[in-house]
Amino acid sequence: MCGIAGIFAYAPDAPKVRRGELVAIRDAMAVRGPDGTGEWFSDDGRVGFGHRRLSIIDLRSIADQPMRLAGTGIHIVFNGEIYNYRALRAELIAEGAQFTTESDTEVILHLYARRGPEKTVAALRGMFAFAIFDPDKGGMFFARDPFGIKPLYLADDGRTIRFASQVKALLAADAPDTTPNPAGHAGFFVWGHVPDPHTLYRGIVALPAGTSIWVDARGQGQRKKFFDLVEALRGNGEGSDLRSAVVDTLAHHMIADVKVGVFLSAGIDSTVLAGVAAETIAGRLDTVTLGFDSYRGTENDETVLAEAFAKARGTNHRTIWIGRDAFAAERDNLFAAMDQPSVDGINTYFVARAAKQAGLKVALSGLGGDEVFAGYPGFAQIPSLVARTAPFAMFGGAFRALTQGWIGKVTSPKYAGLLEYGASYEGAYLLRRALFMPWEIEGILGSKLAREGLDALDLPRSLDKGLDRLHAGRLKVSALEIANYMRDRLLRDSDWAGMAQSIEIRVPFVDPVFLAKIAPALNRADAPGKRDLGATPRPPLPPEILDRPKTGFVVPVREWLMGDNSPEAAQRGLRGWAHQVHRAFV
Repeated sequence: MCGIAGIFAYAPDAPKVRRGELVAIRDAMAVRGPDGTGEWFSDDGRVGFGHRRLSIIDLRSIADQPMRLAGTGIHIVFNGEIYNYRALRAELIAEGAQFTTESDTEVILHLYARRGPEKTVAALRGMFAFAIFDPDKGGMFFARDPFGIKPLYLADDGRTIRFASQVKALLAADAPDTTPNPAGHAGFFVWGHVPDPHTLYRGIVALPAGTSIWVDARGQGQRKKFFDLVEALRGNGEGSDLRSAVVDTLAHHMIADVKVGVFLSAGIDSTVLAGVAAETIAGRLDTVTLGFDSYRGTENDETVLAEAFAKARGTNHRTIWIGRDAFAAERDNLFAAMDQPSVDGINTYFVARAAKQAGLKVALSGLGGDEVFAGYPGFAQIPSLVARTAPFAMFGGAFRALTQGWIGKVTSPKYAGLLEYGASYEGAYLLRRALFMPWEIEGILGSKLAREGLDALDLPRSLDKGLDRLHAGRLKVSALEIANYMRDRLLRDSDWAGMAQSIEIRVPFVDPVFLAKIAPALNRADAPGKRDLGATPRPPLPPEILDRPKTGFVVPVREWLMGDNSPEAAQRGLRGWAHQVHRAFV
């Protein structure tokens, strides 16, 4: 895990790479890699790679990056972890490859040299974002993992492409185009996060999840999707039983040369990971629970059940409490660490800090369990809304025109769009997840920025990426949750919030191999749910966890984030907090 940066002056008339610029971009991500720094420049001065290292696999300096493949001029900078690297390494050695390190980075280099870029990304199981410079081909290959766990941002001015693991790092580049991107600003207020591939800036974009791209003297080539989420959810493979799939993904995500712990809440997802890990790994598992002073003795206090479970499973457990004063002391640091505006991520920031205090470098998160095993209320609400609203869809525009001006004063503004959006899965999902509805954005951003942004976002139609290939409503909702809320908010927040504490967060339920193993079962009428997941540890989860109402992992937003006297605290949900977050970025 680390921070990567690079500059490629691909056009013949582009100025050569300036070392000071590369170092500035790299060192803007110092917390991502406190264990070491690295840099490399091509002899012709047209390529520069920078790296900040958080040592997890092969801790020796010989595994530092940027890394060159011995006997070639091929270089790589890589962020992430490859969980099947040992098996791939064995295959490559059998083919005659010679290794100088025990790192997963070198495995990627050998794969690229022997099998080419497309077969390389297809072989990797893990979270990754990397750039490989190939001097013989005169170009650079970029790739980002299937679910977008690891970020990769690009800034291309038509002659030079710059890249980094964080948007804010690219702001340290020479004169980046920071003109406001209307889709980024409008998208933030619609969703509470900036939707990929947008950022707040016209000149910086994200490489989409599960995508690769080649750049050479002609500029950016065609982007290639190497992972199709809808096709994966269709479950065309053989699959396996649920427990075997959980044990397998857990075993792969525990691979490291440092200690790996678990973020333990009182929810099913994290307790399943802790339970399976405690019974299958050698040694005593480390678990960490975060407690909020304001929640002591309430239904939102997860510490009691988490501590009881940890004791029953024999983990080395720590509960770390924080209060309002601790949050206030960290507020500026939190905003500095937040790479793109988000109304979420505060919880992850503090639990990652707790993991750091517990002496961990790597922690497993149950993120993804709700999206795969239908843990959100929307899995029932969205299909029901679509079925009930479809007969009235023709009246949707008129109903919104009649109600949007006043309905927000008495209830949620979303009710104005009930008939207009509720008849389709993508529209119903927008109703379910939106923070502000599209017609509210003009009042926030002004007509010009709002109009341009909403036109670019093209909501809700842009959410439909082949949903008709999925027959079950549950699978359609899974696809929407995974490709939007999970990828663009939860995973991104886990990245910046974990890296702010130099903690690597791993997500075993967000794994293409795991999904392939269980997708056939997800397509059955009796598809497994959260209770089935809770039965996978030995012994299964206790009833007090299985039967506990879902509360979510939340922070005391109104009390801590906005203050008792803030005029925005009266707004519904996180709408007031969204305004405060946005102001921190503009």
